[in-house]
Formats: sequence, structure tokens, C-alpha cells
Amino acid sequence: MDADARSLAHHAALDAKLVAAARGIRLLEAVSWPEREQAMFLGAWRVGRIHLPDHEYPRGDHVERRRELQAVFDQADPDDPLGRYLRTTAESWITTTHLLDALGTPAVTEHSARLFGRPVEVLPGGGPTSLEAARHFIGLADAMDQELREVEPEYVLPAETVQAELQAAVSAFFTDHVVRVELDDSLIAKAAASATRIRLRTNTGFSEYDRNQLLVHEAFVHSLTGINGREQPHLKSMARGSPRTTATQEGLATFAELISGAMDIERMKRISLRIVAIEMAIQGAGFVDVFRHFLEAGQGPVDSFTSTQRVFRGVPLEGGAAFTKDAVYLRGLLGVHTFFRWCLRHHQLGRARQLFAGKLALEDVFSLEPAYASGAVAPARYLPPWMQRANGLAGNLAFSLFANKIRLDRVEADDLVLGL
Repeated sequence: MDADARSLAHHAALDAKLVAAARGIRLLEAVSWPEREQAMFLGAWRVGRIHLPDHEYPRGDHVERRRELQAVFDQADPDDPLGRYLRTTAESWITTTHLLDALGTPAVTEHSARLFGRPVEVLPGGGPTSLEAARHFIGLADAMDQELREVEPEYVLPAETVQAELQAAVSAFFTDHVVRVELDDSLIAKAAASATRIRLRTNTGFSEYDRNQLLVHEAFVHSLTGINGREQPHLKSMARGSPRTTATQEGLATFAELISGAMDIERMKRISLRIVAIEMAIQGAGFVDVFRHFLEAGQGPVDSFTSTQRVFRGVPLEGGAAFTKDAVYLRGLLGVHTFFRWCLRHHQLGRARQLFAGKLALEDVFSLEPAYASGAVAPARYLPPWMQRANGLAGNLAFSLFANKIRLDRVEADDLVLGL
């Protein structure tokens, strides 16, 4: 066995140990609240009282799990592409165990920020912060709100209808794999996806945008990258990813909405409101303050509670702390959008396809380049429809690259008329 083969076998064995060590870590499950907390809070709110949620978080012993993850980190070769991938992934899971040990305390904020970042961090390319971008999108959505209501009336689809339509589309797409679409009455988010199933929240209404978003976001990104990761010959950890891949995965999923025409301005506003709320909580706003923030922004009581709950998962409710996961959405979206534009500018759209080989972070596409070339990382089994139509993607990105050169603050209405 030559040196390359030995290195591949060594790191594949470490990857198996990594998967085993991380298997029992369920971050989002550990920080989520039961549905009864929502019912109790809103029931009290309707009669003018405040009943703050009082959720007890699970306690676990992660010492042995950390030891196993640390062993993977120590034994992986930092000079080998596979080794670097395993080290950064193991480190992400180690940070996650520290977060789980700190549940219910302000210390969760520090660990969460290491995994997901904070709204005040600068966006790719030295741009504004996520917080500034969020405020921009909220202002734009508010300015357009009445006009859009008049031209695009909403209608509501029951969860059962959306389930049936998604199941038909998913079954037709994943021809060699089974992905079930199920209704789940315990789900607080509208949807959640894995490589084998997509869960939808029961007893809720979905708009046409919701339905389309679920297909391209949950099925054609989250389930798709999970399936492709399972098909990897050596790095099975790509099937699940890790918290370090969250920004890219959510950014890729929201980019899919954007490029497919499934991203509406209200969706952008909801994402942005959560980012503002995270920073509000870190700066001292309590649960009720943040809940009112969502109400005043136009969300109903149920959506406002759900959004507030996302901010306060795992942390005290009196303010000064936050679970920062939702900070990744705009940062991830802009990062992925920039990545695709970079690929086009440098004539490397083939590299963009490598992002779908599993649940990866953007940096993995570059650092694992030798592994793609050698076949240690296999090509993606499935690609989203919009990625399969590379000419259409290239056209969209090419126009975006050029249009960004036009300064709208220098354009007057008369210029547009004369241009016709």
C-alpha cells in the first residue's frame, strides 16, 4: 500500500470514529422547547398576563464524547486535505458539546457565536454587517408592503395538501432513494429535513411561496446534500455535516430559493427580523421585549412566539444572551451568492457543483480540491434542477455581476425613461 492509500485509509477510519462520536449529539433537539410552552405563554398573553416559558434543559455528560472527538482531531494530519477537514469538523463538534454543557446559562452565547457567528460580524468581501443588511431588508420590505399586498393576494394551503404535492415532487426527483414527507404535530418550525424524511408542521397553513420554498430549500438542498453525503465512499460524515457547515448549508438553501424565484420579500424580512432580535437579546432585551419586537413588525402572536423562541433557545430569558444560529442565514446567503459569482468570473462553475457532494462549508470546496481530483471525495449523485441547468445559472450570475456596477443612487427616473 503506497503512502496516499495509507493516508486515505487512515483518515477514512478516523471519519468513522468521528461519525460514531457525534451520533448522539442533537443540538437543535436539546435546545428546543415543547409545544406546551407556546400554548401557555400565548394563553396568558391573550388575557393580559405574562407567563414566561420555564423549560428545563437536558443535562448530559459529554466528557467521554469530547475525548473521542479530541482523539480524531489529534490523529488527523493537518497537512492532508482530509485531515484538515476532519480536524475542523471535530473541533466544531467539541464546541457543540461545551454549548450543551452550558445550557440554560449565558455562556451558551459564546459557544453559539463560535459556531454560528454574530449579527455584528462583517459580511464577505468587506461588506456591511449582517445586522446592517438585515435592517436594510426590513426597511425595504416595510416600504413595499402595501403595494405588494394589492398586487399579490395570499391564499392558504393546508398542510395535508402541501405534504401530498411535495411527496410527489420529491419521489419523482430522487429516483434511487426514498425520502418521506411527513406531518409532525410536535414541530415548532414549519419544516425540517434529513436525508430520509422531510417533516412539516401539522395544523398550520402554507402559502404558495412556502410550498415552493420547502421544495427547493428542504428537499433540493438539505435532503439532497444528505443523500449525496451518504453516497461518499470514505467520508460518511458528509451525510450529516456539523455546526461549522450550517452557514453554508442554510445559505445554499436560501440561495436556492432566490435563484428559483421562491424567495419573497416577506421571507427575507422574517429572516432579517430574527437577526435584529438576536443582537437585541445580546444587548439586554428580554423575552417579552423581543416578542413585542416581532409583533410590532407585523407578525402574528404564534409566529412572534416561534421567532422569539428561536432566539432564546438554551439561554436565560431575562436578556443579555442569545442562541445565534439564525445569524447564519444572511451571512450564508451572501457568502454562497458571492461564491457562485466568483466561480463564474473565474470560469469554474464545475467547482460550484462540488458544493453539493455532501454537507460542506464553502472552504471545504477549496481545501478538499486534491480529494475531488483523486476521487477520495465522489461527485454529487444529485444536483438541484437549477444547478443542472448550468446555462441558466450562468446567465443569471453574469447579469448580476454586471448589474452590480450600476449605482442606483445615481439613477433618476428621467434616465430610465430616456433609456427607453
